[in-house]
Amino acid sequence: MTETLTSAATTPGRPARLPLLDVMRGVAILGTLMTNVWIFTSPGAEWAVLSGGQGEMSFDSVPAAAESTMRLLANGKFLSLLTILFGVGLAIQYSAAERRGAPWPGRYRWRALFLFAEGTVHFLLVFAWDVLMGYAVTALLVAWLLTRTPKARHRVMWWAAGLHLALIGLLTAGLLAEGSRGGTQGGESVPPEVVDLYAHGGYLEQVRFRLDNALDFRMEPLLSFCLLVFLFLLGVRLFLAGAFGSDATGRRLRARLLVWGLGLGLPLSVALSQAGPDLFFLDRYVAGPLMALGYLGLTGALVERVRRPGPLLNGLTAVGRTALSGYVLQNVLCVFVSYGIGLGLAHRLDESWRPWWVMGLWALVCAVLMAGSTLWLRRFRTGPLESVQKWALRH
Repeated sequence: MTETLTSAATTPGRPARLPLLDVMRGVAILGTLMTNVWIFTSPGAEWAVLSGGQGEMSFDSVPAAAESTMRLLANGKFLSLLTILFGVGLAIQYSAAERRGAPWPGRYRWRALFLFAEGTVHFLLVFAWDVLMGYAVTALLVAWLLTRTPKARHRVMWWAAGLHLALIGLLTAGLLAEGSRGGTQGGESVPPEVVDLYAHGGYLEQVRFRLDNALDFRMEPLLSFCLLVFLFLLGVRLFLAGAFGSDATGRRLRARLLVWGLGLGLPLSVALSQAGPDLFFLDRYVAGPLMALGYLGLTGALVERVRRPGPLLNGLTAVGRTALSGYVLQNVLCVFVSYGIGLGLAHRLDESWRPWWVMGLWALVCAVLMAGSTLWLRRFRTGPLESVQKWALRH
């Protein structure tokens, strides 16, 4: 296993830093905002996810179709892509430790624990649906699994997939059974006091609300833990197979991912999203990962056709190199624009402005992140939060 990982990272002609990975990370970071921006701008914001306050997919009008299409293309897809890429990054760090002869997991444990602390701060102070805490816990397990045999990792990966599918199947069956008994469809409306909290409440009140409802808000990483393990290990396996290289092997694997990921995932996601809210879990946690593989292949295919990188590709690369900082900053910007503690546009702009102003907010934040990260990297080697992490782990 040691020889396998080392050879995958040091094959002649393959750079130590794979440029395509930075572009993919940038796409994944900005893509997660395609989902989260609707959370920030909905009445009740973070709590609307739990109470169905974001509404259902609809194509009855041009505005509804535009919003539904954007949400359909993003829901669970880019988050799964980001998770796969996190597993790839973990494999790269392990292979680097092997080449140096450093113990593993060794100091990586501290890095994962620091990431968990960063996620906790982000959860409390910025965004209740933080992913960093779940990534940190999963990384500790997968880091240990990297020291096991390929056969053991393969077994754990597919056991995790099976357990995940079983759990999602049970949850979906429960929702369908509740619907057949005349239960609520799509959840209950957001309580007026919660809507008022995000529209007019103080910052400390919002922090206290997250803390008081921490178990509810931390539900997703608990429910999706097996999926996280599977996607992390899938990222490791794709890295070892050479899926991110610039050679013929990389192009062939990415082409397969594009065909199978979008060929199966897109029609499945469309069908599930149109079948009603009872199939939400299947769409987000089953079709989403499938489409993520398609997005991985599609990104690779598009990048291969770029002869001369322009502002868009350079911006995505810069965001990918500062992924942690970009992830946190995009959420901070959306909080400032949407909540009453900032500009409060989610409350000030009525329904006639949706979905166009929300899409505009997403595009604006993406432009700010791409321009800001590009300028930052002209002077510094890593993003601000990445630099803080490195400094903290050195002391």
